[in-house]
Amino acid sequence: MKQDKKEIFPEPVTALPEADIPLKGVKAYLSQADRHQIIFMAFEEDVDLPEHSHAAQVGFVLEGKIEMVLDGERKTFTKGDRYYIPAGMRHSGKIFAGYADITFFDEPGRYGVKPRKRD
Repeated sequence: MKQDKKEIFPEPVTALPEADIPLKGVKAYLSQADRHQIIFMAFEEDVDLPEHSHAAQVGFVLEGKIEMVLDGERKTFTKGDRYYIPAGMRHSGKIFAGYADITFFDEPGRYGVKPRKRD
């Protein structure tokens, strides 16, 4: 089956439940495990991330650019980069339209499944 060029993730990923992430312009798919989550995310709009913290996070950048302030230091990550945010570290940032990544969260309940739209 041919993959739509606009869709970065192939059918096995897009068949996963959509993650309910409270950010504008994000399409995200959730792989849920007992002890962690893996989220496949693609952004159609720029998004500013206010400062926050949570359990450990590891990201693998597939496309585009994300800027983050980690422990007071501004860093930019682009295609092929990976980042690590230790548990409890305060961080903020900006995600640019066209950004896509695979993110591992070391907590099983970080995001829920997006409610289905009713007809």
